[in-house]
This record gives sequence, structure tokens and C-alpha cells, in this order.
Amino acid sequence: MELLTTAPMLNCAAKRAGGSALGPLAGALGSWIARAVVPPPPPPRICGSPGGPPVAAPRVRLRDGRHLAYAESGVRKEDARYKVVFSHGFTGSRLDSVRPSPEVAEELGVYMVGFDRAGYGESDPNPNRSVKSAALDVEELADALGLGPKFYVIGISLGCHAVWGALKYIPEGIAGAAMMAPVVNYWWPGFPTDLAAEVYNKQEVGDQWALRVSHHAPSILHWWMEQSWLPTSTVVAGTTPLPNKRDAEIRKNMKADGSFQKKMDLATQQGIHESYYRDMMVMFGKWEFDPMSLPKPPCPVHIWQGDEDGLVPVVLQRYLVSRLSWANYHELPGTGHFLSAVPGLGDTVLRTIFG
Repeated sequence: MELLTTAPMLNCAAKRAGGSALGPLAGALGSWIARAVVPPPPPPRICGSPGGPPVAAPRVRLRDGRHLAYAESGVRKEDARYKVVFSHGFTGSRLDSVRPSPEVAEELGVYMVGFDRAGYGESDPNPNRSVKSAALDVEELADALGLGPKFYVIGISLGCHAVWGALKYIPEGIAGAAMMAPVVNYWWPGFPTDLAAEVYNKQEVGDQWALRVSHHAPSILHWWMEQSWLPTSTVVAGTTPLPNKRDAEIRKNMKADGSFQKKMDLATQQGIHESYYRDMMVMFGKWEFDPMSLPKPPCPVHIWQGDEDGLVPVVLQRYLVSRLSWANYHELPGTGHFLSAVPGLGDTVLRTIFG
């Protein structure tokens, strides 16, 4: 285990392209291992296919033939003043939202549609999933549902990669954007190397390795995550130390009443590789752009972050927004990662965006 902890070839400090040959070497080694030793992930159990889970949710068909399952909330679409696409986080589903009160949604005239991101729940997997494809899925869903030439997008946690993608690839179609506790990629070039490495190394050893493999050797991630003798993600296991009391209590209660496992079963019913593991490969892989290099978008952007978040380092979020003069940053004292569970925050988010 000491060797795994100290091995330099996948260390975050050697993350900059051109800064070290060890990162590319690790990726090449991973690809060789995958071809020579590691069996491929099992094929997904596609919803609606023979032997696959049933289709119960409404779905739209995309141009490439895939389907996205969705769930609507708020006022009727025909009566809405504001139309929102919501991108759920890691382990989430189309049923997630910012949890506004029905009264505030009605008052503001907000229609919201959540969707199972590719490979989650009842949405078909996308073996070519990327930050760009996530943004284009949002756009196609909005078009299919007739949300108009411009719509709003809200993301939470890891699902915010779709929001960054929307700001990069479809900015003219976005009327406004909000991100709640957006997960960061330690390899974004805009982060100072020393700061990113320092924060990265404060994670649990298993999380450090899960992210290293996701970034440098994604072809062996499924195999790695399934080995009980290797250090793997505490986030997937639900054992990450959570400094915020509300977060810790929420997770404790979810594990006690079975809702933690039920949520996981729903999210991964087509296969954990196409949902959780592909999420990790996309979020912590090699992005085509750095969010800190984005030009000012033609719409307002809001970011909410708790200062006791045990999953997204607040110090990196603060640095990120310091580089984006156009981002409206809202830091929440004494607050953790599970922002949708913070009483009244859903109403605050909607009033801030639409008030």
C-alpha cells in the first residue's frame, strides 16, 4: 500500500501537459494493461431491450438514436415565464431538483425539467460521452420539449460539467445558468499546480487513486474500481469524511433507511460503468477547454458553494471564481455539499436567478 500511496507516475503534481512525461506514460501503460490483462466492462442492460430494465418515464429520442428520460416539475410548460433544464449530480436522477417550494415556483412561473444523464436511470448510455455531448444532450432535450430559442440551465455537483459545456458550446441558447457546489477538475490548467496538488493530496488515498486512474488511464477504471484490494473511491462507497454535520446526518439517515442503496440501484440499473464510472472519466478526464479561460457569456451565471463542503474544496472554488469576473459567487457559511437539502435555498436560487 505504501507503494500505491507514493507512486509518482500518477501524481497530481505531474498534471500539466508538457510538465512531465509521466502522465502520458501512465495513460499508455493503462491502455496496454487494458488490452493485455483487463477484461472489458460488461455490456450495459439497455432500458426497454430484452432482459433490460423497463421504460417507465417519458423519453425523447435524440438525433443519434439514443433516448433521454425526463421528469417535469413546477408550473405547466405552456404557462411558464421561465423554463429550466436541470442537470443532476453524481448518483442522481431525473427526479432531482433544486427543491423550491411549490408556492415560489408558482409565483415566479418556473417550469423545470430534470433528465437522467446518459447511462443513468432510463436514459440510454453514450459510449462517446464527453463534456460537449452532455451540453448537446441538454440542447436537444430543450428542443424536443419546445422550450424555445433560449432557456435556463441549472446543475448540481458533478452535473455542473453539463453547465460548463453549455456555456462553452451553446452559449447563445442559454438565458441564464446556475451551478450548485460544482465539482472541479484538479487538472484544469488554470489552477496553480502547487495549490491543486496540495488540495488533491488531502483527499482520502482511495479518492486520489480513483481520480488518477480516471484522468490518466480511463480504459482500466472499471477494472480498478471493482478490485477490493485496490484503493478506490470513498464517494462511490459513501464513506467520504464529511465535515458538515447536516451532510453527515443526511448520508447516515439515507444509509439507515435504505434510500442510499435504492438511489444507487436506480442510477446504475443499466450498469455502473455507463453511469458512475463514465461520469468520473468525463469529469476528471482531459477537457477540451478550461472553464477559467471562458469568455464572458451572453447571460448571467451564478455559483453557490458551501464553505464546509467535504467533496468540493472551497479553496479551489474561490480561486476559480477569482478568475471569472463575470461569475456571481454565493458562498454559504456553515454549509456542506448537499445544497438541495438546505432549507429555503431552492427558493433563494430561483429568486436570485429570476427575481
